[in-house]
Amino acid sequence: MSGVQRRLPWAAAFLLAGAAALVQAAPPKPAAPKATTAKPPVATPAGNATLGRDKAEAERCIECHGERGQGQEHANGPEGKFAKLAGQSAPYLWKQIEDFRSGARKHDVMAVMARSVEDADLHDILAWFASQPPMQGDGTGQSDAGQRLYTQGDAGRGIPACASCHGDAQRAPVTPQHPRLAGQEYRYLAQQLHDWRSGWRRNSPGGVMAPITAKLTDAELDALALYLAGLR
Repeated sequence: MSGVQRRLPWAAAFLLAGAAALVQAAPPKPAAPKATTAKPPVATPAGNATLGRDKAEAERCIECHGERGQGQEHANGPEGKFAKLAGQSAPYLWKQIEDFRSGARKHDVMAVMARSVEDADLHDILAWFASQPPMQGDGTGQSDAGQRLYTQGDAGRGIPACASCHGDAQRAPVTPQHPRLAGQEYRYLAQQLHDWRSGWRRNSPGGVMAPITAKLTDAELDALALYLAGLR
């Protein structure tokens, strides 16, 4: 047997060992990500509406929002700072409380109130307002332009009908996370709509309100507020 023939098995063994080392040194392939499912929203604890009435007074909620959530004209001022709360869902109201606490929604008075009241008391207070007959307008708001936008939208500009999410005087919003708007106070509504458009308010689910209001003029925003404030 020649020297070359004697060396071939050793060469083969060397190559095999080198290949094995390369395989061991190669980083393992990352595992495929596991499929995940979206977690459902955490249910809002049910409050005691009976206890909530007295707590709303003790925490001075009714001074601005009214005993039964129908608002207080003298408290609202030209800035439209305070909403009617009657008939709003507790989950929607609770989200606003959390957003006031975190700063996701800005309001000097409500930020202090939201942080100073215990959760259990707040759930009772929200249950009280949610249990009341839905807010009512005075019937005087008349705006054909506002009505068309709210009930039909404007497909040409990519504006959906507001009622498709928020309902109307006869229909509740499509989910508890969407606020009821029919009968809301005019100045409050107008201010919120302008705040969505300017970016001052940004806490809508999915950020849907900013791009919608960005397509509306001042006159259209005010027409919507006028129409909704008159619904009863």
